[in-house]
Amino acid sequence: MDVDADPDADPEFEGAFFDIGGVLLDLSTVRDGYEAFLRRYAEREGIDDVEALIDDWKRALGHYFRSREGTEYRTARAGYARAIDLAVAAREGADLDALLAGEAEVERSIPESEWFPLFEAASDEHLEPTDGAVETVRALDEAGFYLGIISDIDHWEAERMLDRFGLREFFDDVTTSEEVGRTKPDPEMFEVALSAASVDPGASVYVGDRYDHDMRGGSAAGLVTVAHGGTAAEQAEADPDRAVDYAVDDLRDLLDVVGVDRDGDRA
Repeated sequence: MDVDADPDADPEFEGAFFDIGGVLLDLSTVRDGYEAFLRRYAEREGIDDVEALIDDWKRALGHYFRSREGTEYRTARAGYARAIDLAVAAREGADLDALLAGEAEVERSIPESEWFPLFEAASDEHLEPTDGAVETVRALDEAGFYLGIISDIDHWEAERMLDRFGLREFFDDVTTSEEVGRTKPDPEMFEVALSAASVDPGASVYVGDRYDHDMRGGSAAGLVTVAHGGTAAEQAEADPDRAVDYAVDDLRDLLDVVGVDRDGDRA
């Protein structure tokens, strides 16, 4: 599906910016990695109710992110640590509701050395790029595009994922919420990325999967927005804020939008 109000007005594109989760990264494999990590941790520590540990960890992690103020960023790594502390405490008899409400405190903090290596190993085994992500980025690089990342993610995690997928070498710059201290759609996220870029935002696409964060934020920054999955694709037709310029079901269709063929040649 393509959404375009005026095809004749398209510029000659020279830049492409991407979100990571849901666009370059298959989010289902993130969930698989989380569960593999927690199962291994439970097995090593002798925790019998693995499903309860998984549920408690996910609940604690979700609460951690929801508790942030506005667009202020809270690092995922700290969230993972907090979640394992609370989930293990709950399995040892603590009241998770009271812990989440701040009415009780965990009695011990689990050292990172005891859980992070398991987390890294599980992530390495499970994380996968979305279908078409690698060939799309490679084709854009071959065509001479400026390539950037604008993503609500820890910087170490972004670099690690891109390296794992063999994509880091193609990106000129990686802008993360951990670096900026804000999440999209905060204008600062886009301002930082564009200030480091050598391209005009009006001649650059931004591909994202969230309507509020990516489409509204990208559009406000003057970028040509491309919805790919998630709430961005779901709201592309109605588009209450007229924030979506294109929508693509397959990431490889982005190449048609910007006038590049599968071999990286300009159409």
